Amino acid sequence: MTIAVVVVICLVAVSAIAFLVIARRRPDDGVTSFRRHIDALSPEARREVIERVQNARESGKGK
Repeated sequence: MTIAVVVVICLVAVSAIAFLVIARRRPDDGVTSFRRHIDALSPEARREVIERVQNARESGKGK
């Protein structure tokens, strides 16, 4: 076999493995994503976001 054939086979194998790894990852659900963002905020900003979410919940329950 020539070197070009070996390189093409390696590229196909690496591409297939990368595709499988990416395809098997579960996307984050909304709650996990929200918690990650909240954890990244400062305590002051976190308090504001939590208050907005609670207010949105309360206004949504009245409908």
